[in-house]
Amino acid sequence: MGHPLLLVQLLVIIVASRVIAAIARRFGQPAVVGEMLAGLALGPVVFGAIAPHWQQALFPAESLGQLQSLSTLGLVLFMVVVGAELRVPASAQGGLMRPAAWIGGLAVVLPAALAVGVAPLLYADYAPPGISRLAFTLFFATACAITALPVMARIVKERGMTDSLPGRLGIAAAAVADVLAWIMLAFVVALISAHGDWMPFWRTMIGLVLLLALTWFVLRPLCAALLARHAPDGNAGAAVLAFLLAGAFGCAAITEWLHLHAVFGAFLFGACLPRDDRLLENLIERVEHVTVAAFLPVFFVLAGLSTSSQLLTGGAGVALLLVLAVSVLGKLLGGTAGARIAGQNWRDSFAIGSLMNARGMMELIVIKVGLDAGVINSAMFTLLLVMAIVTTIMTTPMVMAFHVADGVAGKTRTGQARSE
Repeated sequence: MGHPLLLVQLLVIIVASRVIAAIARRFGQPAVVGEMLAGLALGPVVFGAIAPHWQQALFPAESLGQLQSLSTLGLVLFMVVVGAELRVPASAQGGLMRPAAWIGGLAVVLPAALAVGVAPLLYADYAPPGISRLAFTLFFATACAITALPVMARIVKERGMTDSLPGRLGIAAAAVADVLAWIMLAFVVALISAHGDWMPFWRTMIGLVLLLALTWFVLRPLCAALLARHAPDGNAGAAVLAFLLAGAFGCAAITEWLHLHAVFGAFLFGACLPRDDRLLENLIERVEHVTVAAFLPVFFVLAGLSTSSQLLTGGAGVALLLVLAVSVLGKLLGGTAGARIAGQNWRDSFAIGSLMNARGMMELIVIKVGLDAGVINSAMFTLLLVMAIVTTIMTTPMVMAFHVADGVAGKTRTGQARSE
């Protein structure tokens, strides 16, 4: 299709995303909830059910390749900033790292274990033909174990918990959970891409280890030296920004070539950048704002277009309840148990467990990787998308019930400011 259709698609996508995000914020929800709902609304479940001919005319199959390219670009840029943002808060260093490890570890292990138990009940209806039970089970366990650090950080700030112990522990634990979940996802995608042949699997894993060594031992000191010389105040000029973008796209291309998703390489490159708050603010200002406004809504809509109207059938209701039960109970109980082991009282422990239930966009990235890899079908993708929306919506009121009601919320200080 021609470029005019692409421009019309972008117009509709951006306007719908901003309008529904604004409505979500009026109800005390992060903007990402509205953006996910906008993607769902423009897909076959809502727009396609109300006006199927209009929906097909606006998003014909032959035009989706252009949108996919924009979506990939947006994901790569976004994941660079997520990688640059991944850090242990200064206030959580030292004595709080051990409890954060307990919380983050159990908030990954428990939902993953529950998912392993439930996966056999879903395999027959929600695994594509040819996908092994092991691959489907491991991916479902990973999808249920995700916690979205950016969404949690926004909720912590908006609830005035930045200076509170539950807020600081939640952020540190989410960083631990993110690392564990991304390692699990990389392993599962490599396993799926090998199609039962162990040689491609080991080639992918060895390539990933080499890329980790490249980013940590070569790119990390190179970026630090370059930024110290040409951007000592964190304000990256055009030449430095071009270097950073080239590094991100190069690492993304390598992981794509390794039969992993481009998001892995972009995340690794962002993680190897110096932990400089001024640089992070500069990246957010110059890269992320445009990405969030223009490119990520395309990703949400492509996710919505990948959903299936089978969600409306009878059997899917039971499956959705199973997915929600595993995801919510696993996160809430795992995070709460970790906090109790770390010595927190029951109210703070439940507040931390509630924070770990936030999934947001990180869940969408994971399940889209699974859909692209062919380990889940569109019906399972739809269930997991609804789970991501519901669990993210639940987080704020649950945290308010366990934390704000206790009257211990502190004044908001400068912190993670993204709403996605």
